[in-house]
Amino acid sequence: MTERIKIAWVYLLSAVFLAVSLYFLIRKDTYLAFSLPLVLGILLLYVFSIDKVMLLVGLLTPLSINIEDMDVGLGISLPVEPMLFGVMVLFFIKLLHERKYDRRIAAHPIAVMIYLMFSWILITTMTSEFPLVSAKFFISRLWFVVPSFFVGAIMFKKPENISRFIWLYNIGLIFVIAYTIARHASFGFNEKSAHWVMSPLYNDHTAYGAALAIFLILTAGYLFMPGLGKWRRLFVIAMIVLLTIATVLSLSRAAWISIAGAIGVLILVLFRIRLRWIILSFGTVIALFFTFQHQIIDALEKNKQDSSADLVEHVQSISNISSDASNLERINRWQAALRLYHERPFFGWGPGTYQFVYGPFQRSKEKTIISTNVGDKGNAHSEYIGPLSEMGMPGMLIVITLVGVMIFRGIKAYQKNNCRKAKVISLSATLALVSYFIHGLLNNFLDTDKLAVPVWACMAMIVVMDIYGDSLFNDTAQPSQSP
Repeated sequence: MTERIKIAWVYLLSAVFLAVSLYFLIRKDTYLAFSLPLVLGILLLYVFSIDKVMLLVGLLTPLSINIEDMDVGLGISLPVEPMLFGVMVLFFIKLLHERKYDRRIAAHPIAVMIYLMFSWILITTMTSEFPLVSAKFFISRLWFVVPSFFVGAIMFKKPENISRFIWLYNIGLIFVIAYTIARHASFGFNEKSAHWVMSPLYNDHTAYGAALAIFLILTAGYLFMPGLGKWRRLFVIAMIVLLTIATVLSLSRAAWISIAGAIGVLILVLFRIRLRWIILSFGTVIALFFTFQHQIIDALEKNKQDSSADLVEHVQSISNISSDASNLERINRWQAALRLYHERPFFGWGPGTYQFVYGPFQRSKEKTIISTNVGDKGNAHSEYIGPLSEMGMPGMLIVITLVGVMIFRGIKAYQKNNCRKAKVISLSATLALVSYFIHGLLNNFLDTDKLAVPVWACMAMIVVMDIYGDSLFNDTAQPSQSP
């Protein structure tokens, strides 16, 4: 009788669903009702398998589309941001109900820096020029970090989920790359179209290039994974080739610089260069710059090469600060940010407010043909100078410290683990983040799902490998050689 009742319920619910769907199709001329099974399926995942929701987020993030309403200053990326918000709410409900979380993850230095970051964002929200804008910034940062980092760290304790996340994001990127290259080809691969052919999937070529750089590095790491079969290795190589081609065609100079910087850090790690020598070298470069800054600027101003579809000329344009509009506009934004900082050096103007307040702080002689006072063409173009203007000196120092702690713990996780898989994951995630935060010198995208999801997820990978590392794999008995 019980089985008959179950079957009867299945037929009844199916009949109701078909009746409702046909009603909306015939009377309302809409197919929305047919999405009900998909919605119900995702809701069931939230209840019974939250890790699969995060894996789905990884797949959909490259394919999400940003919807903005400039009249009210709000924007949301669909469908990923609502999904992340749901994960965050469920995480907090579960945390309040069960009152437990992995204490070692919660007490990790990277997690501690994240607590400090949110504390300062909250404080500067209360002193903000536009508290509602800053509150929205605070909440959106929460729904990026909580699912990607705190839920991700628990999920990544099953190492197979790390590979699933990376490759699902890669699958999403394949569609973006195909779409972008096809559109770019229709315009003859000219330089101007390279800036926007990836829209609406990515806002511009810089965000697209940053994502490509991160996943090029993560994917390259799989070449050094033990036990990789012939066909899987060929697939990895094919993906690396595709990501490389896409990165070159993106014409994102910041992405190219970030990959070169990550390779430089890789060389330092593999050759076991001591940290004090790295710091001394870095300090020497900074000292030389300030000693000969006028000579350096004079030399840079002699470079008249603008952005170009020719790769050699495009590379040469990186240091053009005399006529290249993109470079000049960055300098304009940075100068405005520094003036904002001097006006409010400690608390800043409030998280997320730069684009609404920087206009009057521009100077006419520094403006370019792409300058605007409206705040509809990006922000401070820096993950460091942006927080400096919005959250004062403490805000920038927190970001710099977070990056330093991340690199230190990532390299330490690589060095202390014996399992080759743990070492590859630790080093790949660290180098991917190095590429992003080098890119962050010239752009900032942590307020978008496209980059926030992989960046915070990579930090979660580092934390898990730093804490558990070898113990998560079965082959810990055999030490491995460095990749």
